[in-house]
Amino acid sequence: MKRKPGAGGLTRGVLSGGTAADRARDQQADEVRDRVRLMIEITARAGEYRRGLVAAARRLSPEEAEILSDLEGHGLQVPQLRDVLRGGHVLVDDPALYEAWRSAKGSHPRLSSHHRDIDKTLYPDIGMRGHLVREKLHGRTAKGTWVQLEKTPAAFGGSKLPSVDDLRHLMDYLVYRFTGSNVGPWGLSRMTERRPMYLSPVLAVPTSLSPPVARVLTQALRRIEASDDTTAVSADLAARFPPPDRPDLAGELGQALSDRAGRGLFGNSEVWVTQTPSRAAAAVLRERREQVPTDVRRTGGWS
Repeated sequence: MKRKPGAGGLTRGVLSGGTAADRARDQQADEVRDRVRLMIEITARAGEYRRGLVAAARRLSPEEAEILSDLEGHGLQVPQLRDVLRGGHVLVDDPALYEAWRSAKGSHPRLSSHHRDIDKTLYPDIGMRGHLVREKLHGRTAKGTWVQLEKTPAAFGGSKLPSVDDLRHLMDYLVYRFTGSNVGPWGLSRMTERRPMYLSPVLAVPTSLSPPVARVLTQALRRIEASDDTTAVSADLAARFPPPDRPDLAGELGQALSDRAGRGLFGNSEVWVTQTPSRAAAAVLRERREQVPTDVRRTGGWS
């Protein structure tokens, strides 16, 4: 059965017969959407959201998935996704995201009051509508990109008369003024422009150690490593298999951990197992229990 053409590049790939590059790109887009849908389904299990979140995730467009996937690639964790879906203001120290999202399908210039210190003629704020994001709004900062999801799209400015959406957007603004929380598509968030969420912040500046300091530090690290070299086997056997020799221990201190600095996608989220117990494991445990003598099960030990 042929796949139904989707949005964006999927339609072009199917109509043209689909080259290998098109099929690979389509497959990658499907994988990104599946991953983002799974993240949303997980975060929807904890916390309160407006109705329809999971249903909107099933209608996720490739452009919407790309935005959330890019944020996840810059360190967004499942607990933080909750605030993003509720309209949290996000800062990412990566200006390349601005141009990437600006060229996405459905993107259009939009007026906003965010980050007024930026030249809006050179870097206009960009909006994009979708089933999940409702209205994605992003723009440039001095050193990166900001993004925020809004509950109600708006089209202020120009010669257009105010629409119903504009009036609803004004109501969302009044809610913000009274509560101090952004009004996102799926709830309220305290992560405002004054108290934003930071992703991939540039906080550290690499620097080199002087040779005397590096030498003393390496000696200290070797002593610490030697004292921590314990094993569960005999000392004679452990001596035959020494740990790997690393010549530059001091240099390893300046190496940043990959991805999300070791915290992982789920961070400190509440993740639990919902699947039923394994039938095979249950059968094995039941068999072992039946093999134990009755008097042992009754007394709780061997006589």
